[in-house]
Amino acid sequence: MTFQDLGLCPEILSALKALGYEKPSPIQEKAIPPALRGRDVLGCAQTGTGKTCAFATPILQQLKERPVKGRPIRALILTPTRELALQIQESFVAYGKNLPLRSAVIFGGVGQQPQVDKLKAGVDILVATPGRLQDLHNQGFIHVENLEIFVLDEADRMLDMGFIHDVKKILTWLPRKKQTLFFSATMPPEVQGLVDSLLHDPVKVAVDPVSSPVEVIDQKLYYVDRGNKSKLLSSLVKAPGVKNALIFTRTKHGANKVAADLQKAGVPSAAIHGNKSQTARQQALSDFKSGRVKALVATDIAARGIDIEELSHVFNYNLPDVPETYVHRIGRTGRAGHGGTAISFCEFGEKELLAPIEKLLKRPIPVVEDHPWPMAVFEAPKRDKHGKIINADDAEARQAARERKREHSRIGELGLERGRAEGRKRPADQPESEGKRPGHAAANASVTSPVSKLAQPPKKERPAQSAAAGKRKAAGYKPSKTLDEALTAVAPKDFGDDPAKAAAFAAWMAEEQAIQAKYYQDALAGDEVMDATARLLAPKGAPKIQPVKQEQKAQRQEKPRKGGGKKPQPPQSGRGIRKAAQPQQPRKAPAPAPAPQKGAKKNRPDRRGRGRPGEVTLRLGSQKDSTEQQGSLMRPYYFNPDED
Repeated sequence: MTFQDLGLCPEILSALKALGYEKPSPIQEKAIPPALRGRDVLGCAQTGTGKTCAFATPILQQLKERPVKGRPIRALILTPTRELALQIQESFVAYGKNLPLRSAVIFGGVGQQPQVDKLKAGVDILVATPGRLQDLHNQGFIHVENLEIFVLDEADRMLDMGFIHDVKKILTWLPRKKQTLFFSATMPPEVQGLVDSLLHDPVKVAVDPVSSPVEVIDQKLYYVDRGNKSKLLSSLVKAPGVKNALIFTRTKHGANKVAADLQKAGVPSAAIHGNKSQTARQQALSDFKSGRVKALVATDIAARGIDIEELSHVFNYNLPDVPETYVHRIGRTGRAGHGGTAISFCEFGEKELLAPIEKLLKRPIPVVEDHPWPMAVFEAPKRDKHGKIINADDAEARQAARERKREHSRIGELGLERGRAEGRKRPADQPESEGKRPGHAAANASVTSPVSKLAQPPKKERPAQSAAAGKRKAAGYKPSKTLDEALTAVAPKDFGDDPAKAAAFAAWMAEEQAIQAKYYQDALAGDEVMDATARLLAPKGAPKIQPVKQEQKAQRQEKPRKGGGKKPQPPQSGRGIRKAAQPQQPRKAPAPAPAPQKGAKKNRPDRRGRGRPGEVTLRLGSQKDSTEQQGSLMRPYYFNPDED
């Protein structure tokens, strides 16, 4: 059978021919025809059997045959890993290069703005991982009301990675009427329940028994102690027949360690795992595919997310806990019918993991005994209180994590201590001008002059300063409120027999007072600001009140105080200086109060006690203007008793 026999359109057939596709694989031969007819498909097949082409080509052809206005999302492919999402997107681009359809991929670990821009431009086919899909949907960038086809790829892997609940939530967004293509290598009960609720009368497509190994892979097993695995790996990877090697480790720490050991041995290598940034992971994978890196060390997160053509070798540096994971790992090689080699290392403590794998394979893995580092340690592995084996690699990874945490904490404490030290002492290279008032040359010059240093207390160490501060606090010490108080506090009590010092200090103090009076006058005390404040605080709908004249304000300033004497004038210098009082004016006699008109209400206190006899009160509903308060600073500016 050929691809022409499957009913694909000429545009897709041309693209497949350019890629070198000649005959469809079993999964493609069985899944493409029912998918083209719009049926739901349940595909059970191992990795490397051509599943992507089995669902990508029917999607492209159906969307091409049913054109719509605009570019709504019409097909959604949900996949567990970022690497797999990228590869699926690349396949859609390659298969549909002759079609006017647009696809995009979204995943986490990178900035979302470029992905948002593509979504806003419009896409027909969207490939996504669950996390980023939910984020962008919640932000309102993804709309799936017009979805026609939904693909759930690697469903069992979704379950293993804890995405099954996210998948169920995503399914609630999708329209009920749609075509669903469901692919999984295994069928655990949770996945089977999802199949029963999602698919409607599906066409079941199974290729080979579930979780069976690829027959063309040459499998080998080396018994080796844990301490010699790195040496054995280096010697095997350097062998002439190894074109490239994908190495699986148990932990992220182990992946970094193995990659570093291979680099020291002269093998170009890189690590890829969940703690790496998405950019670093993509760069490592790109270098591996291009041949710049010979060995790629990965954790199980990449077991199903890496598709490399003609991968020659896969190494299991650590045996997996789950037997099916072994099958997925070695399935990275031997793809599309090509041969490959899978080499596994087994230490004495991992023998219990080997038996279930061989049981799944239904045959033992051939053992290579002739190698330089045969197993020599036969100690039983340690177990926890539940009888579970304590894996040495897991313990090493946890210890490394604790050490990194302590190192980060130590670095943070050193940085904090360094910051405190720098705050106590100005660096020697800091210029003298730093930390002074900008724009006041005279003030800065006076502060740094020799005379000004006389008014400054001697520098002391921090403990002495703390002790002095404690004594002042115990004695009821209060900080200075004005500049004059501060200058007086720091002034020397006795200049001795040197009148020049006393005169210099007095000149400096006068100069500083003049600077303060010039640059730091209290602008908030001005009449304009007070008038504006009163108007701002007045309730809405209040009648406009004209400000009183200047001579009337002068009269109020010269009003005699109780007990005789005039109101003292503010100082002519220092912080907070006010305007000088105007010359005294003869006070006008108060005008007689006008007789109340007939029918006018008398001014009486209301039930709440507001208002006083003989006082004009602005009544604005139940709210009172701030200027109506008897003790208000604003009241004299708006209620002149001489004009009542």
